[in-house]
Amino acid sequence: MQKIMSYPISIVYYIAFGLCLLIFHPIQWVCLNVFGYQAHKKSVDYLNFFLAKCTAILGTTYRFKNVNLVPENVPVIFVANHQSLYDIIGIIWYLRRSHPKFVSKKELGRGIPSVSYNLRHGGSVLIDRKDPKQALPVIKGLAEYIEKTNRSAVIFPEGTRSKNGVPKRFSESGLKILCKYAPSAYIVPISINNSWKMVRYGTFPMGLGNKLQFTIHEPIAVKDYSFPEIMEKTENAVVQGIKN
Repeated sequence: MQKIMSYPISIVYYIAFGLCLLIFHPIQWVCLNVFGYQAHKKSVDYLNFFLAKCTAILGTTYRFKNVNLVPENVPVIFVANHQSLYDIIGIIWYLRRSHPKFVSKKELGRGIPSVSYNLRHGGSVLIDRKDPKQALPVIKGLAEYIEKTNRSAVIFPEGTRSKNGVPKRFSESGLKILCKYAPSAYIVPISINNSWKMVRYGTFPMGLGNKLQFTIHEPIAVKDYSFPEIMEKTENAVVQGIKN
């Protein structure tokens, strides 16, 4: 029954979602090219605020627990499980004070109004999953960027989205580079729940009435642990916070 009800509601949702992307694309361009980074960041923040509000059409709610744990005025590496696009929308808006930048696949860097523009010009990096050699210096550059600016990187070590909420094995390569070249950073594990239910039927229709929950765990200072210890602590924190 929910799936049947979702068809007309999803159409309304996608119209609203698409309008937000189209409206904010030129706004982003003007903000970046006329006013600079801070104005562009604000435009991206509010784009994602409105995108999150669009999901309210579907009955979606967002809850972030323990935001106060995120350290300020230091580089931060957010490490989270990945379930859907809505992970990113939530993180950009609710963790906006940390200036989150993403490690994203290169395919997202073209063809999507607003989203592709922000990925190319907002400080995030695009990697080719088929070419690991290309990814390494790109992620290194992101690490050096957050080390210099006290901003944050977001990485999903599973590599791909979980379609049923069950976490996949974490890959260590990207996180290892971030830790190496941002030695004063703090790892902040995040457990994401119920985001996968938004796309339980695929991209259409959408899932209805989902309560997305983001649980932030205690920060881990990169300088205080060996990388194997960091990897173990981080993965354990994320996985233990996932409710299947």
